[in-house]
Amino acid sequence: MDGQRKTPSLTGVEVSTDLPIRQNVDTQSTQSSSESSAKSPKSSRSSHVKSSSISVSKKDLKEPSAKKEPAVKHAQTPGIPTQSAEALPDFIIRRNQLFEELKQKNDAEMREKPRPEINAVIDLGLDQHGMPRPPISLVGKAWESTPGSFLRHVDKTVSVDVVVAKVNGKELWDLDRPLEYSCRVSYLPFTSAEGRNVFWHSSAHVLGEAAECQYNCLLSHGPPVEQGFFYDMAIAEGQVVKETDWAPLESKASKFFKEKQPFDRLHVSIADLKQMFGYSKYKMYYIENLLPPEGSTVYRCGTLVDLCLGPHIQNTGKIKTFQIMKNSSCYFRGDKDDDSLQRIYGVAFPDKKSMAEHKKFLEEAAKRDHRKIGTDQELFFFDEVSPGSVFLLPHGTIIFNALQKMIRSEYQKRGYQEVQTPNMYDVELWKKSGHWKHYQDDMFSLEVEKRKFALKPMNCPGHCVMFGHRERSYRELPLRFADFGVLHRNEASGALNGLTRVRRFQQDDAHIFCTQDQIIEEIERLFDFLKFVYDIFDFKFKLKLSTRPEKYMGEIETWDMAEAKLTEALNNFTRREGGQWEINEGDGAFYGPKIDITTSDALKREHQCATIQLDFQLPQNFELEFMTGEATVKVDTDASAEGKPEDAGSATRPKIPGPGRARPVMIHRAIVGSFERFFAVITEHFAGKWPFWLSPRQVLVIPVMPAVNDYVEEVQKLLRAQKLHADIDISGNTMPKKILRGQHQQYNFIFVVGAQEKDSRSVNIRNRDDRQTQAKGELVPLAEALQKLKALRKERRLVNAL
Repeated sequence: MDGQRKTPSLTGVEVSTDLPIRQNVDTQSTQSSSESSAKSPKSSRSSHVKSSSISVSKKDLKEPSAKKEPAVKHAQTPGIPTQSAEALPDFIIRRNQLFEELKQKNDAEMREKPRPEINAVIDLGLDQHGMPRPPISLVGKAWESTPGSFLRHVDKTVSVDVVVAKVNGKELWDLDRPLEYSCRVSYLPFTSAEGRNVFWHSSAHVLGEAAECQYNCLLSHGPPVEQGFFYDMAIAEGQVVKETDWAPLESKASKFFKEKQPFDRLHVSIADLKQMFGYSKYKMYYIENLLPPEGSTVYRCGTLVDLCLGPHIQNTGKIKTFQIMKNSSCYFRGDKDDDSLQRIYGVAFPDKKSMAEHKKFLEEAAKRDHRKIGTDQELFFFDEVSPGSVFLLPHGTIIFNALQKMIRSEYQKRGYQEVQTPNMYDVELWKKSGHWKHYQDDMFSLEVEKRKFALKPMNCPGHCVMFGHRERSYRELPLRFADFGVLHRNEASGALNGLTRVRRFQQDDAHIFCTQDQIIEEIERLFDFLKFVYDIFDFKFKLKLSTRPEKYMGEIETWDMAEAKLTEALNNFTRREGGQWEINEGDGAFYGPKIDITTSDALKREHQCATIQLDFQLPQNFELEFMTGEATVKVDTDASAEGKPEDAGSATRPKIPGPGRARPVMIHRAIVGSFERFFAVITEHFAGKWPFWLSPRQVLVIPVMPAVNDYVEEVQKLLRAQKLHADIDISGNTMPKKILRGQHQQYNFIFVVGAQEKDSRSVNIRNRDDRQTQAKGELVPLAEALQKLKALRKERRLVNAL
């Protein structure tokens, strides 16, 4: 699979962030936090950053001082409330004045635009009972009517929670941004993932405004992350953000909330952007390396004007509670050879109750943190000798192997053939597959005997080579290759985060080669496989169909056919199993539509582990064919091609299959995805209290007295003969201390044996999850206990009971 990480598009607005850059590196932290690192794409690794002649470098920044009057002006910036216009440096005042000039010019142009009537269908989503609300049809005017203006026609119980709008189910849209054409408008509350991202992104801008006022700093970027947001900044040389700075920053932010500062959106040309942000080499880097030629949008709230894709909330008054969670240092662009910046993390909510709930959530999340549990239970560790590569200890390896065994046992039942492929390939393979052009920075490459090789970050090209190494017949299809091979991806050091983001990993990776007529049946088989596995962990999951993006390969007719088949398979599954699926317009991979699967853990956090992707391009790039049975003679022809793959890396076009031959369809598929990531998810889901079949500490046998130590050892031997993970404690500690130690280590069962148990060939069983057995366990014959333990393991039951 090559879908472990999605790189957002600069022109897209599916996730409300500032311009994406490679994730920076936290190099120091003053307070622990449970949130995961933001998953930002990598930018160029070059440390060269162009800047204009009026730029201010980090070393030019000075700590704010009352004696530096020439560098600071006390003046109201046009369009900004007087109370926000504090002492600001000249470069900020010039920036804001230019924004105001451009905005006035833009407003004048907007007033001259024609105002034709447009039709808007207002989609109000589901009611409290899960039933669709009836849509509302309204008439408005182009370049005048806004999604926010339509809210007066919507019941207040719905409108009060609205954060942002979505147009035609695709594009997030500011509530106060005029609509340009007839469309369907829906509204997203804070409780939705996209709405929450927009809210936190807007809150990050307020943090940036407060930071500029407090430090006269150069801002880098400030995106939403899993549990809030952060902003990176360069402050005066030799200075760092301190915990004592948090309260003043929060005080400034609170004042900005009360001012209800609007978020003003403005599209600006590249030339004007360079003039506006020429003081900052960080903003200039984004402008010169990440923006399209036509320019980008800029947003203003209060005294902050920032390069940003948006969208945002209507005004800062929507933010009712705000708190700084931690600060750290980081590297610009995640490059240790680049500037060291300061990073401030925060979180904000539309009401105080949500903040209180969030703090409780963080407390529970900290207890469940897989890194903490992994250390406490001696499951795994990391070391700088190999950053991003986990050292699995014996107990962690037991869990890993149990997961893999569970998947492997299903392969045998479901017609998969397990294969092994090389870890290293000549880069020509990656050029042929199309990965090299856009993915080489994420690959580890090396030179051997004057040939350039790269460690594989995914298995699909190797499986294409395996399919194509000999003639294939339609009788072999569907052909299902499964591969547990080791993969390597050159993740930025700042993106590494325990087991959830690593450089070396394994997947339950599989690729299915089939005919177009077999697609629906194969997808339905995958849904069945998915449900089987996720039911074992009591995971509920959501299905989302991602359709053709703006930039795609292949023919529209092929895409339409593929999307129709996936739609039919989704409908069949939800009709049979219940529930609904969603459509995510325009978010498919460039080579084919896909189905994204998200699941929720015990803390109701969503994770994407599984994925299903249709691919028509790799079989074309590798000229894969099979004999259809209509003819047995292979025709070698240089007939016109199906179309040159965008990244094929070859001057020749793929040949059209001859008579009696056809191109297979390829399905990329993972159920648990990365085993390392899934390990982290289930560690936190179960809070380290492993189900018996997964547990590395299933039974602890403890003697009442040394005289029965021989029976203790015999019981352990019998348990291990059944491949059960059994330990004993015949140390000199007291029995209560031994029991307490076993409970802390989360043994599923503790067998306490004395003279009575030895004589009767029985064991006294204490169940980890049954308090009634903690004081005195249940006396069970040893043979019966063995049979019940084997049954509990075989059935993979979640309830820890015999």
